[in-house]
Amino acid sequence: MRKGLGIIWDWARRHKAVLITLVVLLGVDRITKRLTLVFLENKDILLAPFLHLRYVQNTGAAFGMMQGGNLILIIVSLLIIAYLLKSWKEFCSMGSLVKWGLVLILGGALGNLYDRITLGFVVDFIDLRVWPVFNAADSFITVGGVMLAFALLFSKKAPIQEEK
Repeated sequence: MRKGLGIIWDWARRHKAVLITLVVLLGVDRITKRLTLVFLENKDILLAPFLHLRYVQNTGAAFGMMQGGNLILIIVSLLIIAYLLKSWKEFCSMGSLVKWGLVLILGGALGNLYDRITLGFVVDFIDLRVWPVFNAADSFITVGGVMLAFALLFSKKAPIQEEK
């Protein structure tokens, strides 16, 4: 147990920027969702012709899939987070775009996981009227995924040679 904590502590000292970024992402997510719970119940606020704030309880995954599947989504989230952490060193060796994309994905996944565990649903509030309602954590995950895709599509790795 002590050795495991030592490994975690050593990793945390070497990755302060990652931890600070995760704390900021989680803070932004929690604050925006808390403000939503306090101020947006039964309200629809128009900020711009294309941007509304509207409180929605999402018991499913993206795009309204798996409504009511909170338990399975908690398990899937935990498995994805565990895989990303286990493979952290390997992923980070692919470059800083991959590393920071993973940080965004982890921050978003942890934010939505917190909601699922504590509330039984995810708080969504950003409504573009042409897209399902989403939240800050969803935005972090999306931007992180785009960063990963960009890094993988445009990596400078040499093509794998086939054996003859």
